[in-house]
Amino acid sequence: MLRVGLTGGIASGKTTVAAMLRELGCHVLDADKIAHRLIEPEAAAYEDVVREFGRGILTSNGRVDRRKLGAIVFANPARLARLNAIVHPRVLEALDQELAAIERAEPHAIAIVEAALLIEAEYTKELDCLVVTWCAPEQQLARLMQQDAGRGFTREQARQRIAAQMPIEEKRRMADEEIDCSGSLEHTREQVVALFAKLKRIESERSN
Repeated sequence: MLRVGLTGGIASGKTTVAAMLRELGCHVLDADKIAHRLIEPEAAAYEDVVREFGRGILTSNGRVDRRKLGAIVFANPARLARLNAIVHPRVLEALDQELAAIERAEPHAIAIVEAALLIEAEYTKELDCLVVTWCAPEQQLARLMQQDAGRGFTREQARQRIAAQMPIEEKRRMADEEIDCSGSLEHTREQVVALFAKLKRIESERSN
C-alpha cells in the first residue's frame, strides 16, 4: 500500500484535493475529523482537554465548543502547543490503526492522510510521499474569511490561524509533489489527475 501525506496551509485547497483523490479511488483519512472525534464526550482526549482548558469551553450539553477552544489556543502559542500535545499522539495512533485496516483489506491501495500539521507532528516518516497544496497568501486569507464567514472570523483571527502554522514555503521545500490551488477548479483537477496517475505508477512498481 502507498501511504501519501496531503498537507498545506489552512484554506490552501487540501480538502478540495482530497475530495478529488477520493473520487479517483484513493482512501482518504482526515486527521482533523479524527481530532474532532477524539474530543467528543466519552472519547479519548475529552477529559484531558476539559481539565486543561476548563469547563468554560463546553456547550450547554457538555460538548467542546471548538470555536471557544480555538479563540484560546490561536491567541496563545503555548496553549496551542499544550492542546496539540494532548490530541496529536491520539490522532497519530488512530491514523496508524486505520491505515493498517486499509492495508489488510486492500494491500495495493493508495491511502491519503490529509492533515494540516503532518510535518509538525513528525508523521511524514510514516509516509511514502508528501504532497503540499498551496495558494497565494492573500488568496489564502480571503478564502479562510469567506469559508468561515458564518462563524464570524475577523481578518485578525484568520491571520492568527495562518500564523500558527509552519510557513507554506517551508512545507513546499519538503514536498515530493505540489498542487497549485491558486487557479480554477479545473486547473486543480488537472494536477490531481496527473498526481493520481503518478501515484498509481509508484504503487504498481512497488508491488512488482
